[in-house]
Amino acid sequence: MKTLQGPSIFLSQFIADNPPFNSLDTLAAWAAGLGYKAVQLPTHLPHIFDLAKAAENKDYCAEIRLVLGNVGLEISELSTHLQGQLVAVHPAYEAAFSGFAPPELAQDAVARQQWAVNSLKQAARASQNLGLKAHATFSGALAWPYFYPWPPRNALLIDEAFRELAARWLPILESFDEAGVDLCFELHPGEDLHDGVTFERFLALVANHPRCAILYDPSHMLLQQMDYLGFIDRYHERIKAFHVKDAEFLPSAKSGVYGGYQPWTERAGRFRSPGDGQINFKAIFSKLAQYDYAGWATLEWECCLKSGEAGAREGARFIADHIIPVADYAFDDFALRESEKSTVRRMLGLEDNS
Repeated sequence: MKTLQGPSIFLSQFIADNPPFNSLDTLAAWAAGLGYKAVQLPTHLPHIFDLAKAAENKDYCAEIRLVLGNVGLEISELSTHLQGQLVAVHPAYEAAFSGFAPPELAQDAVARQQWAVNSLKQAARASQNLGLKAHATFSGALAWPYFYPWPPRNALLIDEAFRELAARWLPILESFDEAGVDLCFELHPGEDLHDGVTFERFLALVANHPRCAILYDPSHMLLQQMDYLGFIDRYHERIKAFHVKDAEFLPSAKSGVYGGYQPWTERAGRFRSPGDGQINFKAIFSKLAQYDYAGWATLEWECCLKSGEAGAREGARFIADHIIPVADYAFDDFALRESEKSTVRRMLGLEDNS
């Protein structure tokens, strides 16, 4: 068995205009001071991490590794969540997502999509240059407006949406395969890939591509009322990244899974800091150890109540305390005895006819 790595922290929710959150070196020192061993780096802010430069310049990648290494950190994964979102955008969301791309592309949906695809391919090369094995992203969505349809579900519409989604992602998956990096989709409501069924549908359409993987985040599964532990049993071979994010679902007479357009504090389902919600992380870490998950456990802080700095401080210890240093031998090995065939047949009360 393998011991998973951690704790890591996703920096995206902490980047700000004020120190120490406005540059990579000060962010790194802050994270290391809290006890983190790695960072998951967003790639949409060049002043933090220049994706285009990292894709082409190995010296720049060496500089980034040095900045982090000076405070005892590694990179767990790069993230292209925002760029991945733009690979597939339903027209209903054009205005909402237009700000995810450079300003000069805000009014050009085709150019934004092409920019996003190019960014993902850059991320594959950058990950290779940095020596990384996994990458975190979103799938984007064409079918999402129809997730709970009225009039009733149009099967042809959903089929076509997933065929188009697969066609857009297959060349990107090939780029990641060339780079030797797993492309991990965070299964997330709002994305066409948001549960096991949608992931399987997509996986079949990309011919079970070996680089098509999952970023496992149990919070999104709890809020969908899924069996997030059984999910590991079923999909562990595809789980290559892991977000440690807690959630709770408190049944309400007024609203349910969809939230009633309410703020997060008022919803039945809410994100919480690790340990403050309902997710059984002891069981999750046990299952990941059982299935030899050797990637990182990365804090993604999103909590409707607790401050980010408090969540980050507590999250480092929470993850460290849940990592299971796996055994290199079985507890009952001391009683193991090798036996010849004749011996074991006698033990079974059988005549030795060998």
